[in-house]
Amino acid sequence: MKQILDGCTAATHIAYALSDVATIYPITPVASMGETAQKWGMAGRKNYMGEPLRVEEMESELGAAGATHGALAAGSLATTFTNSQGLLLMLPNMFKIAGNHLPAVFHVGARSVATHALSIFGDHSDVMATRASGFTYLASASVQEAMDLALVAHLAAVGSLPVCHFFDGWRTSNQMSTIEVIDYETIWPLVDWEKVHAFRARALNPDHPVLAGSAQNADVYFQNSEASNSSYAAFPDIVQKVMDRVGDAIGRRYHLFDYAGDPEAEVVLVSIGSSCEVIEQTLDALAAMGYKAGVVKVRLFRPFSAEALMKVVPETAHTIVALDRTKEPGAEGEPLFKDVATATVMTGRTRIRVLGCRYGLASKEFNPAMVKAVVDEAMKPDARRFFTVGITDDVTHLSVDVDYGFRLPHAASGNASPYQAVFYGMGSDGTVGATRQAVRIVVENSALYAQAYFSYSAKKSGGYTTSQLRVGSEPVRADYNIVGADYVGCNKDTYVNRFRMLKDIRNGGVFVLNCSWDDSRLETQLPAHMKRSIAIKKLDFYVIDAQAIARAVGLGVRVNMIMETVFFHLAGILPFDVAMAGLKKEITASYMHEGGDVVQKNLKAVDMAVGALRKVVIPASWVNEAPYVVPAQSLPKGIPHDTKSFFSVISEPCLRLEGNGLPVSVFSPDGHMPMGTTAFEKRRIAINVPRWNPERCIQCTECSFVCAHAAIRPVLFSPQEMDNIPADMAPKLLTIPSKLSGKVAGADGMRYRIQVYTEDCTGCSSCAVICPGHALDMVPVETQIPRQAPLLDFIQKNISVKDRLVPRFTINGSQFQQPLLEFSGACAGCGETPYVKLLTQLFGERMLVANATGCSSVWGANYPSNAYCRRSSDGRGPAWGNSLFEDNAEYGYGMAVSCRQRRQSLLVAAKALLAAKPADEALTSALGAWIKAFDDPDGSYTCGKTLVDALKAFDASADAAAGKLKEAILSDADMLGKKSVWAIGGDGWAYDIGFAGLDHVLATGEDINLLVMDTECYSNTGGQTSKATPLGAVTKYSPAGKRTFKKDLGRMMMTYGTVYVASVAIGANYQQTIDAMREAEAYPGPSIIIAYCPCINHGIRAGMGNSIVEERLAVQAGYWPIYRFNPLLAARRLSPYIADHIAGTDGLPATGSPSAAETAGDIASGEGVWIKVNDENRLLTVDYPLQKSGAAADAVDRQQEKDAAATQSSADGGSMPGAVFPETRLNAFLDGEDRYADITVVAPDAAPVLRKELSDRTNLIHMLLQGLSQIKK
Repeated sequence: MKQILDGCTAATHIAYALSDVATIYPITPVASMGETAQKWGMAGRKNYMGEPLRVEEMESELGAAGATHGALAAGSLATTFTNSQGLLLMLPNMFKIAGNHLPAVFHVGARSVATHALSIFGDHSDVMATRASGFTYLASASVQEAMDLALVAHLAAVGSLPVCHFFDGWRTSNQMSTIEVIDYETIWPLVDWEKVHAFRARALNPDHPVLAGSAQNADVYFQNSEASNSSYAAFPDIVQKVMDRVGDAIGRRYHLFDYAGDPEAEVVLVSIGSSCEVIEQTLDALAAMGYKAGVVKVRLFRPFSAEALMKVVPETAHTIVALDRTKEPGAEGEPLFKDVATATVMTGRTRIRVLGCRYGLASKEFNPAMVKAVVDEAMKPDARRFFTVGITDDVTHLSVDVDYGFRLPHAASGNASPYQAVFYGMGSDGTVGATRQAVRIVVENSALYAQAYFSYSAKKSGGYTTSQLRVGSEPVRADYNIVGADYVGCNKDTYVNRFRMLKDIRNGGVFVLNCSWDDSRLETQLPAHMKRSIAIKKLDFYVIDAQAIARAVGLGVRVNMIMETVFFHLAGILPFDVAMAGLKKEITASYMHEGGDVVQKNLKAVDMAVGALRKVVIPASWVNEAPYVVPAQSLPKGIPHDTKSFFSVISEPCLRLEGNGLPVSVFSPDGHMPMGTTAFEKRRIAINVPRWNPERCIQCTECSFVCAHAAIRPVLFSPQEMDNIPADMAPKLLTIPSKLSGKVAGADGMRYRIQVYTEDCTGCSSCAVICPGHALDMVPVETQIPRQAPLLDFIQKNISVKDRLVPRFTINGSQFQQPLLEFSGACAGCGETPYVKLLTQLFGERMLVANATGCSSVWGANYPSNAYCRRSSDGRGPAWGNSLFEDNAEYGYGMAVSCRQRRQSLLVAAKALLAAKPADEALTSALGAWIKAFDDPDGSYTCGKTLVDALKAFDASADAAAGKLKEAILSDADMLGKKSVWAIGGDGWAYDIGFAGLDHVLATGEDINLLVMDTECYSNTGGQTSKATPLGAVTKYSPAGKRTFKKDLGRMMMTYGTVYVASVAIGANYQQTIDAMREAEAYPGPSIIIAYCPCINHGIRAGMGNSIVEERLAVQAGYWPIYRFNPLLAARRLSPYIADHIAGTDGLPATGSPSAAETAGDIASGEGVWIKVNDENRLLTVDYPLQKSGAAADAVDRQQEKDAAATQSSADGGSMPGAVFPETRLNAFLDGEDRYADITVVAPDAAPVLRKELSDRTNLIHMLLQGLSQIKK
C-alpha cells in the first residue's frame, strides 16, 4: 500500500502495532510520534493485542525512561521516542533496562547533543554517546527503512535484548516520502507469541515473585556482568533471521551490513543513516566515469559484527573510509572508524587502509559533490588518515576540497528526472503545511512518487522556511538539497533582497513571487542579479498579490492555499481540476475544526488565485544587469568579537543562507558571541507597521511597554537637541511638548516623540490595539521605511537616552530606560518577550541570566542572532547563559552562589585592607563607602568605581600585605557592583522537567530570582500538554481536552513561607508587574514570578496582536489570578499576601493608565509608595510598603478585609455558592481561543462538564487566595 509519510510516522506505525505502552516526553524533531500514536488510538486503531496503544506523557525524558522500564518490568511491551539531550537523560535507565534483558525499543530521530551551543538538528552524537549502555543499535537510512527496520527492531527485541532504532533527525524523521506501508495483517503472523508469553511470565508479579535489581558487591559483580556475553554474541544472528522473515513478508531484503557498488571496488565507504542513500546514488554516477567504489550500509551498529562487515567488503578493496556523523573530541578517530579499523585487524585483512571522515554535524548538507570529494581523497596514495568534508577548516586543515560544480545526472540510480520545486515562506504563513498537503494530493491522486523536505529558521513564526518538493514516476531517493529546480515560489517579497533564490533554478524554470508590485516597481524592487538570472535563464516569471487576496477574504497573513493553487496551476504535475478537488478536500479536513467560515474563506481564496496571477514580460535590458557578487569580506585575523565585525563576518552570510561557506577560523571555540547583533539584521518581515499620530498621543508609553520586540519607543528631546535637528528633517521629525516639562527637574522644555523601528517591527499590532488615545494606525510598511529609517538613524546618533528623569519603577520610567532585549526572533505578538524586555529595563545592566532551553532560549540567542544588548551609556548589559532544559534553576543557583562567594571574598579583602589603616585618606574613605553600600545595587557599583580609582592611585610598594589585598580587589573589580541573578524559562521547565531543581533552589534560601513564563503548554515543541495546562484545554497529548487541573505552582511555593511569590499578567496591570519584579529582586532570598504568556499555540481567534488584551480578559474572567506574596510583610504584622486587581474597567481603558509624569515629582521627593529600609539581620536593602505606624498598619488590614468583602458581594452569579467570578465571563474568555473552543468539537459531551469544573475550580482558588490575605504572623 503506497502512502506519503515522514520518517516519524513510518516508525510510529510499527511501534503502535507491537507495543502495549508508550511513555514519552516531547522533543524536537520527534515530538509528533507520541501525538500521532495517541490520535490513532482515539480513532480506533488496534495493536497486536487488539487494543489501542496506551500513550502516556511524562514530566521529562528521565521519567519517560523510568516509566518504560517499569512497564517492561511488569510485563508490557513498551516503547518511547526521543533523541539528543532526551536520550542522554534516559541513559541511566538504558543501562538498567539492558542489564535486566528487557525488550524495550527506543525510536530515536538522531540529533546533535548540545555542547558549545544547542542544536536541534541531526547527527549521530546522541546515539554514539549512549553506545556503551548495553542497548543494541539498529540504523535506518530512509523513510522506507524507518518502517521496515522498526519492524525488525520490535520483533528482534522480544525475548532477547533492548533495541535503539535510530534514523537521522530531520533528514529522515521529518522528510516525507512515498513508501510501501506494511499492513498490520502482514505483521501479526510475524509475532513470536511464545517469546511474548515467556517475557510476560518472567515479569514482576506477586503471584510468582522475584527480585530484580539488587546491589552487588565486588566479589560477584564482574562475573554477573559477563553472564550476558552469550546474549550479545547471539544477537546478530537473531537480527538476521528476523530480517529474513520480514524480507519474506514484505519483499525488501536487509542484512546486518548491505553492500552496493562495484563488485571489484578499490575504495569502499562505510556509513550509517541517510548518507548511505546519497553515497549509493553518487557511486552509480561515478561508476560511469570509471570509478571503482562501493558503499557498506551499516544496519546493526551494536553488537558490531566484524565478520559480517568484512564479509561484504570486496577482496579488491585497498581503502575503506568510515564516515562518522559525530565528533568525539580528543579521541583518535570517531566510533565507526574505530569499529571498522578493529574489524580489519580481527579478520586478518590488515592490508586495507582505513580512513576516517567526519561529516554532516547538525544536519550539515551532505551531497553528491561531497561524496565525490571523499572518494577522490581515498584514491590518493597519501590520503589523510582523518579528514572532514563539507566545511572549510583553515585552523587544523582537516577539510578536503569539494567541487560544488559536480552534479548528478537526473537519471542516476535509474530514476527518471523528478519534477523539483522549492518554496520560500515565512513561519506562520502556512507554506510548510501547504507543501505537505501538495505531496499528499499528488500521491493520493496519481501513480507518482513524491518527497518533501523542510528547513526552518529558529526565529519562530517570523522566521524563514524552505520547503523542497520532488515528484517523479519512480521512488525518489535524493536525500540532499535540490539543485536545478523546475519551480521556485517565494511567498515573501522582502526575501528577494535576502536570499539567492534563483541560484539553483534550471534554465526555463518557473519563478513565482508573491508581491504587490507592478512592472515599474518590479524594476526598482528586484535586485539586479535576480533580474539578470530571470533573463539569462529565460524563466517564466509570474507575480501574484496573494496578500491582497488573503486580506480580502479575511485570512490575515496566511497565503498558503493561494500559493499552492498557483503551483498546481503552473506545474502541471496533475490535471488542474484533479488537484483542485484534492486541495478543497484537504482544506475542509484541515480547517473544519476552526469553523465553517474559515473553510469558506480558504475555498474563496483558492477560487480567486488563478485569476490574480500575472505573467511578467521580461524587459530585454534585464540580461545586462549586474551579476551577483559575493559581498566582499575582509576576514579578520582571529575571531571577530565586537558586534559590528561579528555581524559583517558571520551574521550576514548566515542570514543570506550562505553560512555553510564560513571557515572554522572565524568561530570562537567556546561558542561565545557578542551582544546585540539583532540590531543590524533589519528583517523587514512586517506587512503593516504602526504610524504615530502625535495629536492623539497622551504620552502613556504603554505602546512601548507591551511591544514584544522593542520596536516602538518613547524619545525625549532636550531643547539643545531640538535646536540641532537639521532644517530639512525638522518637518518630518514630529514631536510634542513633554508632560514632564515643568513637573520634573531637568525636563523643562523637553519634547516627546514615539519612534517606530519599522525595519525591525514584526507587525503584530499589539501597540495599536492597546493604545488608549488611538494614536497608532497600522499602515503598509513600504510607506514608512523611507520616512522613518533616516529619522531613526538621526535619533540613535544624536539624541541621548533620558533614563534618570522619571523613577525607574513606574510605567513611564521603565520605558525611558533602554531595553536590553531587542528585535528577538520571537513570534509576532509573543506573550513572553514583554516580561523579559521589562526585566532588562529594570535591572539589565547588572543581570546574570540563566535561560532554560525552550522558546525563550531560541528567540533570545539563536546563533548568530543575539537579542540581548549593551546599554549605550556604559556598555553594561545582561550576561546570558544556557545550560540545559532540566537544570536551569540549578544553573542559575550556581551563578548566585558564585556571585555571593566572589563578592564575600572582596568584602573580606576590603575589610582587611581598611583594618590595616592605609595612609591614604581617599582609599580609606572609598573602602568604607563601598563596604557600607555592599548590598545596595546602585551604591555598590558607583562606590566600587571610586574604590578602583583609589586603589590604582594607592602606592602599596612598602607594604606587601596591603599590596596583596589591593591586587585581590582589583583582580575581581567587576564584582564590586551587586549583581541580579535571574533564572528564566517556560512552564515546561518550571512545572515539569525542571520542577525538582526549581523546588530545591527555592527551598535553599539563596538570593535568586526565577521568572516563569507560563504559556500553559510546551510552546517550543508545538503545544504539548504540561502540568501548567488547565483543565479542558485541547493540546497535543490532550486531544480531547485535559482532564486534570493545572498545577498551582504559586500556592505550592507559598507554603515554604520564605519564598517571595508573585503572579502577574502585564495586560491586566502594568504597574503590578513592575512592582512584583521590583519586590522580587529586592527580596533578600529566593523569589518566583509566574507570568501569564499567551502563545500562538493557544489559537487566539482575534490574533496574537491581541495577546495583551487576552491577558486582561484572563484576569477579568478569574482565569488567571494576580497577586504578590511577600514574607517580609509578616514581620510588619501585615498579611504577606496581596490580592492585586486589574487596572481600569472592563475592556481596555478609554484613557491610559495614570502617567508617571503626573506623580513623578511626588515619587522623586520620597512621598510615593516605596521607601528603602535596611534589614539589619542580613545587611540587605529591601523594599517595604511605606507604613508609618501600627495604626496605619491596622488601617491597611481593615482595608484588605473591606476589599475582600466587596469582592465577594459584587459577584454577579456563578456556578457555586458565593462565586467570585461569573461563569458567563469565563466562558466568553474560553470561546476566544481554539484550545478551549475546540473541545466543543472533539468532545461535545464532555465540554460543558469540564467548563463547569474549571469555573468551580477558578472560584475555589480565588476564595483560597482571599483567605491568605487574612493570615498574619
